[in-house]
Amino acid sequence: MLPTAKIGPYTLPNPLIVAPMAGVTDRPFRLLCRRMGAGLAVSEMVIADSKLWHTRKSRTRLNHEGEPEPRSVQIAGGDPEMLADAARQNAEFGAQIIDINMGCPAKKVCNKAAGSALMKDEKLVREILEAVVKAVDVPVTLKMRTGWDRDNRNAPVIARMAEDAGIQALAVHGRTRADKYNGDAEYDTIAEVKASVGIPVFANGDITTPEKARQVLSHTGADGLLIGRGAQGRPWIFREILHYLETGEHLPQPPMDEVERILAGHLEELHRFYGELMGVRIARKHVGWYLQSHDDSKQFRQRFNAIDDALEQKDSIAQYFAGLRNGEVFAA
Repeated sequence: MLPTAKIGPYTLPNPLIVAPMAGVTDRPFRLLCRRMGAGLAVSEMVIADSKLWHTRKSRTRLNHEGEPEPRSVQIAGGDPEMLADAARQNAEFGAQIIDINMGCPAKKVCNKAAGSALMKDEKLVREILEAVVKAVDVPVTLKMRTGWDRDNRNAPVIARMAEDAGIQALAVHGRTRADKYNGDAEYDTIAEVKASVGIPVFANGDITTPEKARQVLSHTGADGLLIGRGAQGRPWIFREILHYLETGEHLPQPPMDEVERILAGHLEELHRFYGELMGVRIARKHVGWYLQSHDDSKQFRQRFNAIDDALEQKDSIAQYFAGLRNGEVFAA
């Protein structure tokens, strides 16, 4: 039976959430994952310093046109006042949930005392949480890691602090900041966080199969799951997990024709959203993810990455799938 997932006044259609990923969870990807069964999709992180929002990157990250409710926007930074102001402005732009990033381990984020680096300074964490919650009338959520390093897994402490500050839900990635994305995620700390607070807790990290989804939910007692890298090139993972959790049975792999339609549609949306120049560049990594389990030699991807024209990209994908139909089997 699926758990009911709530964030503040919002009851989500289901407990599967697209985890925010910089450079990945743009509007085209969020909308695609929602169509494929995700109950919510969180935006790429928006830097808290609004003076930097005039850049092309920030403008696209602030674009939520046509997205179903509730719209969740992640903000990142290390200054309480700046984060509070960013939350306030994003709420004015239409964000219905504000998510605070204390989970990103990237050096360019952590070197500025933001992301998961904040977990080392619990006093600052409290100031940020209280400032952002006070600044807006919409629900505020927090995404974090299990701790600073394996000797300092302080997520349960910060979780209680967050609940006291008025945070409406938590997402916990099962690695420390020091782990980055290495090794396997651990879920004992997430279970401890869930047992420590009364607000919803969502588990995150290495959820790549329906079986793993059920295992993590059972082990942690979490109210739902955040799925990140498992959805790259496989946005249908959400419907697969939902079906398995509801029935105990596996959906068949998507047929080749459907995969082609999904990929071609994704390409078209990227070209439209970013314009041809940037859309063509951004499409390359997505195509690599879609085909990584089949194009073992990477020969096609190398050719595809040399293409600078949107129409030529679309034709190339059509030719690739036509080749598969002439005798090869597509491994989704």
